[in-house]
Amino acid sequence: MLTLLLPDDLRLGPRWALPLAEGLLLVVLISGDPGRISRRSTVLRSVAIALVVVLAGSAIWSTIQLIDDLIHGGHETNSANALLLAGGSVWATTVLAFSLLYFELDSGGPAARAHHLPPTPALAFPQQLSPELNAEHWRPQYIDYLYLGFTNSTALSPTDVMPLVPWAKSIMTLQSILSLMILGLVVARAVNVLA
Repeated sequence: MLTLLLPDDLRLGPRWALPLAEGLLLVVLISGDPGRISRRSTVLRSVAIALVVVLAGSAIWSTIQLIDDLIHGGHETNSANALLLAGGSVWATTVLAFSLLYFELDSGGPAARAHHLPPTPALAFPQQLSPELNAEHWRPQYIDYLYLGFTNSTALSPTDVMPLVPWAKSIMTLQSILSLMILGLVVARAVNVLA
């Protein structure tokens, strides 16, 4: 719903289109597996991945549009307040989109993780790497992936969660690049506008 805060130039489609698509996909997911996410279904997994793709695609689109507006001049780039609001919304959207992407792709998704963890996960959390933590029954929850998305966007590198497979390394690299571009260009332009 952060897309509602974005200026029209940075939004993919009309103001109502993306929240409607997200809402419909979310209703399908919730009605298909009410309560805890534990039901393994190819259809529900496909809908969940579609929702994440819509969110990630929108975040990438908004980032590209924001960068284009910063380089070529746009309505929101002439005011520090408007620029910081737009840049913050785009940045927060990328954090949420990528955290959901990690949540959905790691170890076969949340339903698969509820039943068992593979011997070698795609993303290794500290509880899985340190035998002294004795976290045999520990399973990553969404908050763990949200923290991963946030720290990857602020540190621009993995902090405590290690990507072990190529897709995880690629996605984390893409998220770091997008974040670096958003933070660097927005802050530089905001300082320039204020000066």
